[in-house]
Amino acid sequence: MMEDVAQPQVMGILNVTPDSFSDGGRFNRIDSALRQAEQMIADGAVYLDVGGESTRPGAPSVGVDEELERVIPVVTKLAQEFDVKLSVDTCKTAVMAEALAHGVGFINDIRALQDDGALALLAQHDADVCLMHMQGEPRTMQQQPRYDDVVTEVKGFLQERIRACEDAGISRERIFLDPGFGFGKSVRHNYQLLQRMQALHELQQPLLIGLSRKSMLGHVTDREVSERLPASIAAATIAAMKGARIIRVHDVRETVDAMKVVAATLAGEFS
Repeated sequence: MMEDVAQPQVMGILNVTPDSFSDGGRFNRIDSALRQAEQMIADGAVYLDVGGESTRPGAPSVGVDEELERVIPVVTKLAQEFDVKLSVDTCKTAVMAEALAHGVGFINDIRALQDDGALALLAQHDADVCLMHMQGEPRTMQQQPRYDDVVTEVKGFLQERIRACEDAGISRERIFLDPGFGFGKSVRHNYQLLQRMQALHELQQPLLIGLSRKSMLGHVTDREVSERLPASIAAATIAAMKGARIIRVHDVRETVDAMKVVAATLAGEFS
C-alpha cells in the first residue's frame, strides 16, 4: 500500500533495453544492471524502476516473451539482494503479472492500465500503480501532437482512468499520476504542463514526474542527452516545488541532493 510520501522521493531509472534513448543499453545485462542498481540505492533512490521496452519516440515495440526475458531475471535478483521498492515500467498485463509474482510492488504504466486484463490483475494485488497520459503510440506520438488545452485534456484522461481503477476495485490510495512529459506533446505542450502542474492536484492523487534528460530540456539548452544533468536538476526541482511526490530520474545522487534542498525549503526549516 502507498506510504507517506510527503517529502519528494527519487525513483532511479534502470533500463534493461538495448535501445534506451539515454543510457543506450549499458544496463541490459544482469551483472551490469545489478551494479547500477546498487549504486542508485547507495545514492539515495527509494524506488528502482525497471524497464524492458524503450518508450522513446519512434521506438519499435517489443514482444511479451522478449520483455519478460529482459525484466524478470533482473527484478528477481534485485528482490533477493536489495532492500528497495521495486517498480516495473510496462504496459503489458503478462509482464505485470510476472513482476508482481517476483517481488515488485509498483507498476508504472505508460498506458494507464488499458491493456486487456490489467485492471483486473491489479485489483487482485495491493501494489501501487502509476497511471500516465500519452497521446498516440511511442512510434508516432511526436508527429504533430495536438491539443485544444493540454492541461485540461491530460487531466480529463487521468480522471477517467482513476474512475476505471475504482470501478475495477483498485483503491485511490494506491494510485499515482504522471502527465507524461514527452509522450505525445510538443515542447510548448510540455512547458505548459510544467507551468500549470498544480492543476493536476485537483485530482487529489500524488504525482510521479519524469523529466530526466528529455528532449524538452535539450530544446531550450541546446545540449545533447549526456549533457542535460543541470537542466534535469532544474526541471526536477521545479516539479518538486510544484508538489510532485516522486521524481523519476537517471542521475540519482544529484537529484537526491536537490530534493533535500526542496524539502528544507518547503518545511521552512532544517533540523
